[in-house]
Amino acid sequence: MSTQLPGSHDKLLFTPGPLTTSHAVKAAMLHDAGSWHFEFNAIVARIRERLLALAGLSRADGWEVILLQGSGTFGVEAIFQTCVPPQGKVAVLANGAYGERIVQMLHHARIDHAVLRTPENVPANPAALDDLLTRDSAITHVAAVHCETTTGILNPIDALGQVARQHRRLYIVDAMSSFGALPIDFAANGIDFLVSSSNKCIEGVPGFSFVFCRRPLLESCAGHARSLSLDLLAQLKGFDKNGQFRYTPPTHVLLAFDQALKELEAEGGRPGREARYRQNHAVLIAGLLSLGLHPHLDPAVQSPIITAVDFPNDPHFSFDGLYRRLSDRGFIIYPGKLTQCETFRVGSIGRLTSGDMEQLVFAIGAALREMGCSVPFAARPA
Repeated sequence: MSTQLPGSHDKLLFTPGPLTTSHAVKAAMLHDAGSWHFEFNAIVARIRERLLALAGLSRADGWEVILLQGSGTFGVEAIFQTCVPPQGKVAVLANGAYGERIVQMLHHARIDHAVLRTPENVPANPAALDDLLTRDSAITHVAAVHCETTTGILNPIDALGQVARQHRRLYIVDAMSSFGALPIDFAANGIDFLVSSSNKCIEGVPGFSFVFCRRPLLESCAGHARSLSLDLLAQLKGFDKNGQFRYTPPTHVLLAFDQALKELEAEGGRPGREARYRQNHAVLIAGLLSLGLHPHLDPAVQSPIITAVDFPNDPHFSFDGLYRRLSDRGFIIYPGKLTQCETFRVGSIGRLTSGDMEQLVFAIGAALREMGCSVPFAARPA
């Protein structure tokens, strides 16, 4: 059964974010809020407490969560702008567009870095990281992406974190499209900083990111910030002072996020959300295979968040033709981001159900037949 509202003309977003949100999350934004008003500040405080609880962290153990205006990219960049000392060096694990974006951030900030790349369908390599850290004593930080949404591949943040800890390096995790659904053990993984955003697995709308950090560690970074607005320590001190953002917050987005957190709790918390996403993904994969379409990744490294699908070998196929036909039917998918082959991407997250996935697969089949494709496609060579 579709999650579209009666009378709604919103198309369903099979994307990794922004994504389809519930009616109640949308409705929460139909109110104005004063950014200095005590009622709004209480909502901000509640959001921060709930995020810490969702992560399994507490202030008693020295953890903090800092909200920052802007998309997830702002939060990732804020960590590097604030927390890497002038003579610091970052080792980046990259196997997709978002690992490469970290490299761009470091380049623009003139922060020394080394890049360990693996192919886009191969997880980051802990052994290679161990070798690099053994050889290069100048490296102070390690940065990895948990779920690389270029393909949906899962990187082994646990094994990478253990290597970073053994070498006494600080560990930064981009968990943009995994936090809130996939399990993340901060202590076991040796995580020092982790960042995510409002419009991913918690199913809010875009507008702010949030960074978990060890407070003493962040305080030791005083004086490192290369940016005024991306200074995480200054942002935390602002919350300490009066519970407020330093600069104008995305008030409506925060109201929506507060509601989204309530809905996450009602669904059974992180495990309940993961279960729905995994069911969505299972239905999607079964449907794609029935059409002769093939996921790009090996199932062993595929997340239930987003799936890259190889273009079929059919002269009548075009992504633009598929995209437009699906859009006409009320379904939005994403183009591919791979550099070595052509794919399109389908997300399993957001306010979607297995019924929505079934409808999407049916629509894909109908669209392909309209294009003149021979469906199901022949099996691809081994």
